[in-house]
Amino acid sequence: MKHALITGVKGQDGSYLAELLIANGYAVSGVDRAGGGSIEGAELIVGDILSQEFVRELVSQKFDEIYNLASIATVQSPWEDPVGTIASTGLAPLYFLEAIRTLSPSTKFFQASSAEMFGDSQICPQNEDTPFRPKNPYGMGKLLAHLAVGQYRSEFNLYAVSGILFNHESPRRGKGFVTRKITNTLARIKAGAEKELVVGNLSTVRDFGFAGDYVEAMRMMLQADVPDDYVIASGAVHTVRDFVDAVAQELQMPLTWEGESEEEVGKNAKGNVVVRVSKDFFRSVEKVNRCGDVSKIKKDFGWKPKTRFEDLVRMMVEADVKSLM
Repeated sequence: MKHALITGVKGQDGSYLAELLIANGYAVSGVDRAGGGSIEGAELIVGDILSQEFVRELVSQKFDEIYNLASIATVQSPWEDPVGTIASTGLAPLYFLEAIRTLSPSTKFFQASSAEMFGDSQICPQNEDTPFRPKNPYGMGKLLAHLAVGQYRSEFNLYAVSGILFNHESPRRGKGFVTRKITNTLARIKAGAEKELVVGNLSTVRDFGFAGDYVEAMRMMLQADVPDDYVIASGAVHTVRDFVDAVAQELQMPLTWEGESEEEVGKNAKGNVVVRVSKDFFRSVEKVNRCGDVSKIKKDFGWKPKTRFEDLVRMMVEADVKSLM
């Protein structure tokens, strides 16, 4: 029986991955900084991966596989604590790599990299060879870890890989993320518990996929004969406006749009459910769309996302509606 360790096990990705590994016969241990609660079928270890000593204690247990999915929860305000953000996203993975090198060199290591590393890329879609141009501490920290994975793989022959993850959503997504904010707020409006949805840039383009599909790619990457890095994405793009419209359609809620600057706001004033655009939630929009090219992982593993955009939206809406009953 393989024994795997998952950091961030109680998060969206960690919980889906734990379920997948347990279903495939693994013994699973998971790390959570706060403790409390449990993951069915998994051992929960409480600790902080920003402690190098704690990481070394973990790695000394000689897990077969380690999946590092823990980091700060959002990229909304990474400049509020740039040092802490870079430590969480960049330094903690380095602790794991160094501990594996010295204590358990046979352990396979997966690092959750991010499409935020591409920043303002000049190329679309982005693949494993696209130059990185991170624009915030979150992307910078992720890039530090990503580069370290490659160096430890080449210099010390470790089985270490990075999955470059594009946006992936689910009913388990935190409510601080825009997709879950949209589904939860519109469900609450439908139930009479909320009055309006306030969003930022409607024209922001993202490659939205389902987290449950992406964790399957993570596991595949650690079963390969040769370790390598891969983009994990849906390969399709939608705007935030598309996501709002799809949720409203699923809930059969005609919308009235109000806003401060988005040109298209106001064109569909046809209902009494208000969606308001506010500059308070604006983030800079990339000059080139962020979209993942999954040709490499599809060729090497036959992996491709199973869940369509419409099905992802329906899944999230149904879960939020059910939670209000």
